[in-house]
Amino acid sequence: MLWETVLFGLIIVAGTVGELCVARAMKKVGEVTDFRPVALIRVILSALQVGWMWLGVALMAVAFFALLGALSLENVSLVVPVTALSYVAGTLGGKIFLGEKVSSKRWAGVALVCIGVTLVFIGRK
Repeated sequence: MLWETVLFGLIIVAGTVGELCVARAMKKVGEVTDFRPVALIRVILSALQVGWMWLGVALMAVAFFALLGALSLENVSLVVPVTALSYVAGTLGGKIFLGEKVSSKRWAGVALVCIGVTLVFIGRK
């Protein structure tokens, strides 16, 4: 179970930090309002010039390969719910790293996710 725990941790931490880095990069690039192909290419090229984007993509790749490893060791019915803990990490990261306001309803939803993951984890095998 050690490898599975390491892989779950990588999925949750690397995936969430990667998403936070990409979000920070996109906040620097600005809101996408024009969806014509030429305008989208311009946004993509702008995003690729932001260091946070590269860090985010690299971390998300680590999380993806950790997910592949976890799926090779455990059932998908365990892996997917456990990785839902990234919602918790994402909410905390959004509040701390990006300065987002998180409503009490959203925190209640995060608590429900934690309860669900706990139930799935307790019921494994």
